[in-house]
Amino acid sequence: MSNQFDRVPEIDDILAKYANMVYRLALFQTKNKADADDIFQEVFVRYISHRKPFASEEHQKAWLITVTINCSRKLFSSAWFRRTVPLPDSLQFNTKEKGDVFEAVLELPRKYRTVIHLFYYEDYSVNQIASLLSSRETTVKSQLFRARKMLKDKLKEEFDHD
Repeated sequence: MSNQFDRVPEIDDILAKYANMVYRLALFQTKNKADADDIFQEVFVRYISHRKPFASEEHQKAWLITVTINCSRKLFSSAWFRRTVPLPDSLQFNTKEKGDVFEAVLELPRKYRTVIHLFYYEDYSVNQIASLLSSRETTVKSQLFRARKMLKDKLKEEFDHD
C-alpha cells in the first residue's frame, strides 16, 4: 500500500517546476507575503493529499492554479480575515516584474489582477482562463478589457505627473 511519502521525489519535481507560479499567483491574489505563504503551503499540502492521477501536465498545472485561486477566495471569505486589519506589507521581493506596471497591476481589484496574471504571466488563453475560473469567455474578455483600461489610465496619470 502506497502513501503520500512515496511521492517525495515527484513532489520535489513539482515544487521545482510550479512553486514560483503558485507563490506569485498567491501574492497577486493577497498582496501580502504572510497570506501568500499560507496559501502556498495549503496548495502543496492539498497536492500531497490529492489521490487521483492527473490526465496531463497541463491538467496538473491547471489544478494547481485553481486550488491557489480557491484557497485565496477561502481566505478572503473567512470570518477571521473579515475581522482583521492588515498591517502594511511592502512587496519588496526580488522579481523581474518590479516597476510601475507591476505596482499598477497590484492596485487592481482582485478579479482583474487574476485575469491579468493568468493571461500575461502564465500565458493562458481567454478560453483556458474562463475554464479555470468557472466563468464565461465573454466575462474574462470584459475583465481583461477593463483591467487594461484601468492600467492604461493609472500609468498615464503617473507619467503625466512626472
